[in-house]
Amino acid sequence: MYEKLDNPVFHSLNEYHEKFCFHFGDTKFYNPEVASFGGAAERSREQDITEYAKICDDFLIFGTRPDSGNFKTDLSLLVCDQYVLENPIQMDLTEEIIELKEENRNELLAFVMKFYPYYFKARTPELGRYFGIFKEGKLAAVTGERMQMNDMTEVSAVITDTDHLGKGLAKQLITFVSGKIFDDGKTPFLHVAESNAGAKKLYEKLGFMHRGKINLWGVKG
Repeated sequence: MYEKLDNPVFHSLNEYHEKFCFHFGDTKFYNPEVASFGGAAERSREQDITEYAKICDDFLIFGTRPDSGNFKTDLSLLVCDQYVLENPIQMDLTEEIIELKEENRNELLAFVMKFYPYYFKARTPELGRYFGIFKEGKLAAVTGERMQMNDMTEVSAVITDTDHLGKGLAKQLITFVSGKIFDDGKTPFLHVAESNAGAKKLYEKLGFMHRGKINLWGVKG
């Protein structure tokens, strides 16, 4: 039922996010102004990596370990847990949640940069909708959408300012964003680093089903 999630980048770029696709050999990559990762139908080859490295210094390959051949790089490995949400979260929304539009782009980018300096690119907000909770006129928490297929959308960028941790803002945003995805007739999914026990506990408490693990291979051009 969720086989496409074995290769979420490839299928996103083959479907809903096709407009962002740079296709090199067996691998589909995101336009590096939007996101710096790719995935192959089976396995990324040396030539695929070499071509993308000409326009993107550091990037990730999702799934099978790429065949880097003679391309001189030390592959790093990040193992993530993949979760799927099959039913809407039942929770009362008590916070005002605002969709972040073009006029909020710079504030969104600065907010993410503060906590995850390499997470967003200049055009990452084009991948989907992003929502925020403001406190005293400033962003306190955000969550949005990243990879998208025709029938599934990834919940991503679940970030809360350190001054507002422990107030349930992430729960509110995840509930809201996943609800929007269900309203679109799609299934929400997400990825979290294998080592992030706190986040995994939160997602499981909200009803996300653990589907399995996926490897992210870091390549330096």
